[in-house]
Amino acid sequence: MPVTGDVKAVDASQPGDSQVQVYAVAPRDGATPNEVVDGFLESMTSDDSDFRTTRKYLTKEASSNWKPGANTTVLAKAPNRSDRPFHDDDRGATEVTYTLTGEKVATVDEQNAYQPLAPTDYSRTLHLVRQNGPDGKEWRIDVVPDGLVLGQSDFKRLYRSVNKFYFATGRSEAQSTLVADPVYIRNRTDPATGMDTVTQAVRSLLRGPTDWLRPVVKSRFPAGTGLRTGVTSLSPDDRNVLKVPLNKKADGTGQRTCRMMASQVLFTLRDLTSARVEQVELERSDGSALCVLGADQAEEYAADRSSGAPDSQYFVDGKGHVQRIPGSTRGSGEPEPVLGPFGSGSLRVSAVGVARDEQTAAALSQHEDALYVSSIAVDGQLPVPSVTSKAAKTKDRLTAPSWDGRGDLWVADRDPGNSRLLRLAGGTGKPQEVTVPSLDGSRIKALRLSSDGVRIALLLTQGDHTTLKIGRIERHGPQGKEQVSVVDLRQAAPQLADVTAMSWSGGSRLVVVGKEQGGVQQVRYVQADGSTPSSGVLPGVNQVLAIAAADDEQLPLMADTFGDGIVKLLPGDNWQTVLKEGSALVYPG
Repeated sequence: MPVTGDVKAVDASQPGDSQVQVYAVAPRDGATPNEVVDGFLESMTSDDSDFRTTRKYLTKEASSNWKPGANTTVLAKAPNRSDRPFHDDDRGATEVTYTLTGEKVATVDEQNAYQPLAPTDYSRTLHLVRQNGPDGKEWRIDVVPDGLVLGQSDFKRLYRSVNKFYFATGRSEAQSTLVADPVYIRNRTDPATGMDTVTQAVRSLLRGPTDWLRPVVKSRFPAGTGLRTGVTSLSPDDRNVLKVPLNKKADGTGQRTCRMMASQVLFTLRDLTSARVEQVELERSDGSALCVLGADQAEEYAADRSSGAPDSQYFVDGKGHVQRIPGSTRGSGEPEPVLGPFGSGSLRVSAVGVARDEQTAAALSQHEDALYVSSIAVDGQLPVPSVTSKAAKTKDRLTAPSWDGRGDLWVADRDPGNSRLLRLAGGTGKPQEVTVPSLDGSRIKALRLSSDGVRIALLLTQGDHTTLKIGRIERHGPQGKEQVSVVDLRQAAPQLADVTAMSWSGGSRLVVVGKEQGGVQQVRYVQADGSTPSSGVLPGVNQVLAIAAADDEQLPLMADTFGDGIVKLLPGDNWQTVLKEGSALVYPG
């Protein structure tokens, strides 16, 4: 506790200040109903362990029944309570009811999964009774909804986004790929419980994937695996080695499976500690070592391991040919034509999509009515189109193509008379139509596939607005004959009324270009679950037509602009012009 220096006021609801610690205060003797309600709401925003102090505002029965972890309702601002309670005329002043109101913008469910919402009215009631206490009559809450209700600023202060990782289903052991499953966990700083962020993240990982992602991923931890009884805190030692004591469910695990389990832990903890966890040691219930895995060894399961070299950038020059900026130059190198028919010849292209191994590319014809697939690593002749569109207008023809982490090529035909989403397995053969049952009359304007191959980002146009949604890719049937569908579309940037461009930027983050209702164009990051990072808004740039980001978040962000050509943004820097002429720049994928 400081004893010298100036007094400084601190707003407990100030966002982003992780050093501010808010302590809950129990109700004072003789507290009025207003004070009880205000104290209860204030206590929800504290670092109160297991909400022990918060429960003191409730009756004994309500305290035992209240489930604060059932869900969290996020409001635009802290909840408002009615100025005056509603009295029950028949019971005089022994019971009162308050109404809590606000604008609901998101929820976090029992699995810690975040769900953004279009702003809607929120209204709940708290019922108070006057009961006998140790020091006489006291007001306490006896009817309270399960869960927490927080303003946005308090939510951002109290919770942090964590990616836990599971393996994509439907792939061979050699092709096993980790998929990010974003959740929000509460920052805990109470030394008595030791429920620190690392421990909570591991517990959440062991509980399994969230419902939305569960159909397309699996955990390598045996069902029922948890931390050994009595373990309340996990922390790396001075060599950055983390020991994770497991219960009996994991005792018989084989070495290959155990190493995959350890990789899930390593990836989940990558961004959580100030010092990187360099090694994970999983322990049996008797304390003996089950397996040990280093951080470098876990990289074999990364979704972005397709190319051994840094991703190059590819764009279409003024002559309609595809050029490459070598990846090792971080966007500053001299462009060079790719090999094959896209780098020279008579075909003029309008957009390109490059496979993640950078050996093959798909390109749209100048009028976007034909899609060609060809090698960009060796010379060859122009092949016949793999997909064609018969739409009368250019804007109703094919979207720019995208490759997923499995090596499949995706494109959408926007023809109003035959709108369809298509997938070419391995980038070859007959296009397979992919069903999207939840489009609800929207049309696909653009698409981008995630590196893990289980999610697709879609720009969907309906009426005068274009929104961003994320869909889950489900595959059923034997490999090679599988039926593929995109299901359970969910909003990824509900705060933006119009989205004009987007790109994946890492395992569970996208960079988007769009406008809020009545606002100006902005470039920002959003999480795949629709939440917005505190540092999500990026420096402004004029009239962005397209945006490109790499799986490696340290590589520059690239934008195609009207008037300034192609520009780049390195971490901590401002936008810089790369090329005055050129368009449709992309990273592999």
